[in-house]
Parts: sequence; structure tokens; C-alpha cells
Amino acid sequence: MSRTVTETAGLLPFVLTLALCNGFVSVANGQEAEAPAVTAPQDLAAIEAALRKEFEAQGLVGLAAAVVRPDQPIREFYLGHADRGQDIAVDGSTLFRWASISKPLTAVAAMQLALAGELDLERDVRSYVPEFPEKPWPVTSRQLLCHQGGVVHYTNGEVLVSDTKYEDPHPFADVVRALDRFKDSPLVAEPGTTYAYTTHGYMLLGAVVQRAGKARFAEQVQTRIAKPAGLTTLQPDYQWIDIPHRAVGYARVLGAPMPSSNTDVSWKLPGGGFVSTVGDLGRFAAALMDDTLLPAEVRAQMWTRQASADGKVTGYGLGFGVSTVDGQRRVAHTGAQEKTRTSMQLAPDSRTAIVLMTNSEWAQLGPVSEAVWRALAQ
Repeated sequence: MSRTVTETAGLLPFVLTLALCNGFVSVANGQEAEAPAVTAPQDLAAIEAALRKEFEAQGLVGLAAAVVRPDQPIREFYLGHADRGQDIAVDGSTLFRWASISKPLTAVAAMQLALAGELDLERDVRSYVPEFPEKPWPVTSRQLLCHQGGVVHYTNGEVLVSDTKYEDPHPFADVVRALDRFKDSPLVAEPGTTYAYTTHGYMLLGAVVQRAGKARFAEQVQTRIAKPAGLTTLQPDYQWIDIPHRAVGYARVLGAPMPSSNTDVSWKLPGGGFVSTVGDLGRFAAALMDDTLLPAEVRAQMWTRQASADGKVTGYGLGFGVSTVDGQRRVAHTGAQEKTRTSMQLAPDSRTAIVLMTNSEWAQLGPVSEAVWRALAQ
């Protein structure tokens, strides 16, 4: 049977889910299945050591990690506190904000609709969302997917917020209404001519998904992604809902960790508004690498670096960053937001992934993930 090993270093608890080599492992639905292969204890120890070293070097408050390997159960690792003030440790129930890793959710939903013939990626988005004002040039969903739609981000151009009064106390649960946060802003470039990363662009894409899929965006994420991939904790981070186990976020103030604000991110749900456990982020990574969500030919499209109109190749595909590390294809996305820093890195050719979630806003997760990759390569 599976067991949990807990170690403590000072006030920083570490929890590691470990399967016995001659036993069984717990799977996502709570049933038990015989393990076809098990990560060797020395591999688990190397991963633990890599995580602990970076955790302590960066002075993080809480950190969760999951490692996905082919034909093995997802391994989860937890360090530190979800709430230091209440002495609550990070564990398998802790919910962290996904921040911009929410964008791949939107991209997958869009590609599913395109595959079904319900969304034309080459059409002007105004044919789905006429609430988005006419611009000097049409904007397509494909351009939004690869951040070439010319839609303003936060600081790369003028952001004009609509002066609209709402009777609904939570108007932006409707992602079409959330366009009021930026829709009147001028484009920063002619669509297709340059890469310009934009959360607002993914908010617009989420509105297109809502209209093309004929259901609320959050509902489509549940039916199209969460349910088939077995993500039982993935949900919008709505501040007006009592969601147990949300991690307290921390910022550095005069060098000391202090609780950060519970900012409302409902308005940018398709671009950065979801929460889940690290296990569910790991299951999302696993589902991306098989046919659970999309067939191989569609994944290949999404994981191909896109070029602008002048032929310049960017480092972004359709919803994912794409690169080569040590001769190995790497597909990734990161997130940075109040209360969180996140990282999801896939090595699709070996069906391996590393996901990281922390409640420490100063965290540098690049060195953490690379340390885990090195541990896996030992």
C-alpha cells in the first residue's frame, strides 16, 4: 500500500508521497492499481534534495512540486507553509493560483472547438464577440493564441477601461463582460506583425471560446479539460466564494515575508484566474502529453514555434512557450501574480514533466525546475 513519509527540518515540514516498490500506489480517483514501474528511492531522494536546496536558498515560505514520468504515478513533494501565521503546512490539498498557466487551458479549449469545427481560428473574433470594438485591422483567434493579435498587455500601451456601471456584484464572472477592462484600448501593433505577450488577448480568446462553445467559459474548462483529465480541484479563484485550502500569498517587505493581498482575478480568468492543487497541475501536464485532451497532430501544431508576417520565428507556439534544452524539446508556461509563482515544463518526447507552485512572490522557479531536471537525469 502507499504510505506518506514526513520529514521536518526546523519549522519547514516536507512531505513526500512514496510508493513501496513491491506494493500498490494510489491513483487519482482513490482506487488502487498495481504500479507498472516505480521511481527508485534514490531518485526520489535526489529530487527532494534539489527542491530543498533551492527552497532554503531562496527563503521561500511554501513550495509544492509534482513530477510526471511515463507509466508511473505522479510524485508530489511539499515544503514549508501554506499559511505561516496559522502554522499550516503545504500538503496535497493546498490550492495555489495558476496565474498565467491558465492560458494553456484557454488554448486547449480553443483548439478543441477548432477541431470540432465550432471555431474558425482564421475568422475575425468580432464574428463571435461583436462587443469587441472594430479596430484598424481584424484580429483572429490564431493570432491571439500566439500573442500576435496586437492586443495591449498591462504596460506596453494605453489601457482604456470602460466606464460601465454593473448591477451584478460580480460582473466579470462573465468573460465577455470582462472585456470592458481593455476592449476600448488601441492595438499596440498590426495583428500578425509582431509577438507581444498579452493577458488581455487571452481574455478576448476566452470570450471567443464562450461564444463558440455556447456555454460559460468556466463551465467549458470543467467539461472539456478538468473532467477528462481528472482535475478535481481546478476552479476559478473567485474571492467571493469560500474555497478551503487556498494558500496565503507572501511578498517581501523590507526583506521579510509578509502576507500579500487577496486581489480579485475574476476579470482575467482565461488569462490568469484559476487555482488547484499541485497534483491537478501535474495531471493537466500529463493529459497534455497523451490523447486525453487533444490528438497528437493538434498538439504538434500547438507546440510549433510561430512566425510573424516578416518570417521572424518567436519562442511561442499556440498557448505554450517552445524551446530546446540539451537537445530535448521543451514545452512550458510560467505564471506570476499576487500570491503565487508557477511553472509547468514538459518534455513531450520522453513524456516527462515538472510542475512547481509556490506562494512566495519573489521565487525564481527557473533554477528550481532545472535542479529537478538534473536530479531526474542522474
